[in-house]
Amino acid sequence: QVQLVESGGGSVQAGGSLRLSCVVSGYTYSSSYCMGWFRQAPGKKREGVASINGPGGFTRYADSVKGRFTLSKDNAKNTLYLQMDSLKPEDTARYYCAADRRRGGSCGGYWYVTTQFEYWGQGTQVTVSS
Repeated sequence: QVQLVESGGGSVQAGGSLRLSCVVSGYTYSSSYCMGWFRQAPGKKREGVASINGPGGFTRYADSVKGRFTLSKDNAKNTLYLQMDSLKPEDTARYYCAADRRRGGSCGGYWYVTTQFEYWGQGTQVTVSS
């Protein structure tokens, strides 16, 4: 059974930084997985933040985080990272790590849709104060 465990959330002032981590376990980690980060604020739908293809590591970002967030992965450590800089109060949300293996590692053009991912972590809270 695939398991995703997020960490690194916390409270920070606007303009600050956080780095989220997602450790993947339960299977032989393979580069043929699409990985992503989503977030959900109270009363709002879960939205895609960023995704990274398995082969090649091509990344995509939501317009709201481009230039501020950076997605990366360390295959040797079975870990996905989200470096978040220049944080804004509107970034406040619970952040979820997600994985999918049904398309050979390609996240595709609909990477921001939750149904594109079959495995999910429990999330980690990020709170940005003004």
